Amino acid sequence: MKNLTPLLISCVLLFGAAACADDTARTDPAAPAPGQVGEVPTAEDRQTSLEDSQSQVRRDQLDADIRAREERNLAAGGDITDRTAEDLASEVRSKLEANIPDGLLTVDATEEGTVTVSGTVKNQDQLSKIEPLAQEINGVNDVIVNAVVAPPQG
Repeated sequence: MKNLTPLLISCVLLFGAAACADDTARTDPAAPAPGQVGEVPTAEDRQTSLEDSQSQVRRDQLDADIRAREERNLAAGGDITDRTAEDLASEVRSKLEANIPDGLLTVDATEEGTVTVSGTVKNQDQLSKIEPLAQEINGVNDVIVNAVVAPPQG
């Protein structure tokens, strides 16, 4: 029985990791693949995304996500700027989602702190917010904005 327990736990962890193969940080499930602009969303799609992302529950989740990542990194003895690419992308995604709630953005990051943001936003004001918001996250050294302005269709 003692030998079986670690085996079962290992299998659960292995299958769980395999199920999370697409760990791309996205501000919305409809956001395009990394490096792609994607299709222009309809007005209805934008409204649905906006309502979901602006709820108080979602904003609380985003704030808690950022705080938890920073606390976990510090508790593990790491420097706040020493994070994995996935962690960095996720934290930038949370920051963008909280401040550009109806954008359809995908965030990709490297270990060196370069963050690439792709996708669409509804106006120039939102597009100009991407770089400064991403720079607010500790560990971000460079931001490449490949997003474009694409007002909702119809």
